[in-house]
Amino acid sequence: MLIVDAHLDLSMNAMEWNRDLRLPVMAIREREKDMNDKPDRAKGTVAFPELRKGNIGLVVATQIARYVSPTSKLKGWNSPEQAWAQTQAQLSWYRTMEEAGELIQITDIKGLVQHLENWNPKKPIGYILSLEGADSLVNIDYLHRAYAYGLRAVGPGHYGPGRYANGTDSSGSLNEMGRSLLKEMESLNMILDATHLCDDAFWDAMEIYHGSIWASHNNCRAIVDHNRQFSDDMIKALIQKDAVIGGALDAWMMVPNWQRGISNPKEMNCNLEKMIDQMDHICQIAGNANHVGIGTDLDGAYGKEQCPYDVETIADLQIVPTLLTNRGYTQIEIEKVMHGNWLRIMKRALPEG
Repeated sequence: MLIVDAHLDLSMNAMEWNRDLRLPVMAIREREKDMNDKPDRAKGTVAFPELRKGNIGLVVATQIARYVSPTSKLKGWNSPEQAWAQTQAQLSWYRTMEEAGELIQITDIKGLVQHLENWNPKKPIGYILSLEGADSLVNIDYLHRAYAYGLRAVGPGHYGPGRYANGTDSSGSLNEMGRSLLKEMESLNMILDATHLCDDAFWDAMEIYHGSIWASHNNCRAIVDHNRQFSDDMIKALIQKDAVIGGALDAWMMVPNWQRGISNPKEMNCNLEKMIDQMDHICQIAGNANHVGIGTDLDGAYGKEQCPYDVETIADLQIVPTLLTNRGYTQIEIEKVMHGNWLRIMKRALPEG
């Protein structure tokens, strides 16, 4: 079955982790076996061969570069201009992978339909470009520049305080820049990614944004109680907006009491069934399967040490339809979860072409 993964940090892995994603996962792990600069060295799960093996023919792929103030303890760039330049290096990598025949950018409905009609695992993998955290947009004019090169979704916040919106582990309403950003995004019919918005900013966005919304990689606060997750009221608000929420596979978001760097997926019984638990919680609130999808974030600065133990590589997402069948979901509902719900949002938001 065709799978759409709505959140992969491909360019970050290529440019900051220095991974050649054209190689199989096992070859990348072998190359990294003596490296320890990142917690997920030699434990990665994502590369192009495995995407093809798993029939993951369309992904939402990110640009990401955070601005940090002089007092911030987060990692990032010391000016918005530097952050913008980093996203442009990431864009250059995507373009290079297009030239190499690995990827094809999807920017409009015509291109989306053509890609879906022609897709097979020997073809370039389709990607829709998303910006995770808007700090790198030096000003609103840069949003228009980014739209011109194909940016179609924006998550205004990430971790901590942001220039446009505060994110995970912070608080505070949208500032004037954030409100202006959402206004311009709506005028361009862009997709608002509600992932990582702090509660205050989330509710502001729900009130003022009337365009298409998704949450590319987010789980449920009722299962793991943390501000990174959505409360049931937030889930209900997203359902009212006809949004889709992508199940994330970062273990600490899947099972309670996870301790980073200490907990073990097997010992914590963190497997793909836990993803189904998160999806099913949302489906029970909605009364249908129209608002869940997959947004793994499997390459979001972690690997085998912090993902479900039955995921050796991203190709193992093909287990999910069987797990959903075992929970009583119908074939039509499973197709919605695996790709159909994301495609509904894309076809509504993308320009005709």
